[in-house]
Amino acid sequence: MSKSATTKSAMTRPGLMKSAIAQALTRFGPAAAALAVAGLGTATILGAYFFQYVLKLAPCPLCLQQRIPYYIAIPLALAVAAAAARLPRALVRAGLTVVALVMVLGAGLGLYHAGIEWRWWPGPTDCAGEVATFTAADLMRQIEAARVVRCDEAPWRFVGLSLAGYNALISLALAGIALWGVRAARLRPM
Repeated sequence: MSKSATTKSAMTRPGLMKSAIAQALTRFGPAAAALAVAGLGTATILGAYFFQYVLKLAPCPLCLQQRIPYYIAIPLALAVAAAAARLPRALVRAGLTVVALVMVLGAGLGLYHAGIEWRWWPGPTDCAGEVATFTAADLMRQIEAARVVRCDEAPWRFVGLSLAGYNALISLALAGIALWGVRAARLRPM
């Protein structure tokens, strides 16, 4: 029996399918999962900057809050990837678990924002411009020049999803990758 036939027949049996998944997790390991989270997270943040600075879509306060989980998860994932070979497995798992939890929080923020855009629930009342001074003339100039970016209006959609919706999906995917790395750390001999 050829190797491909053996692999194909092994994939059809549930017990061997699990071992094939375990082999894949063991082969690529937690460092690869951490690097994937860091790389895809960085690409997501660069995408947000592209929409903000190149396409001139100003972010609302909720958009800016949705970036915070990335600012936490990316450096943490890089640290886990760099130290994965030297740290005890329990610490690698703990680091990736924190990354996953942070990205689940990011998915929650994205879902919350997308729900506001779809009018499923009300949004915050603080989606307004900043006021730096309180003299009447300065205040009037700031009011006239202020451009309020509303949290309940999606300035861009693709296939029906706004950027907040895509953020929720991407954050969930990154959390899944981090959890995959947790499982890989459990299976991989270090």
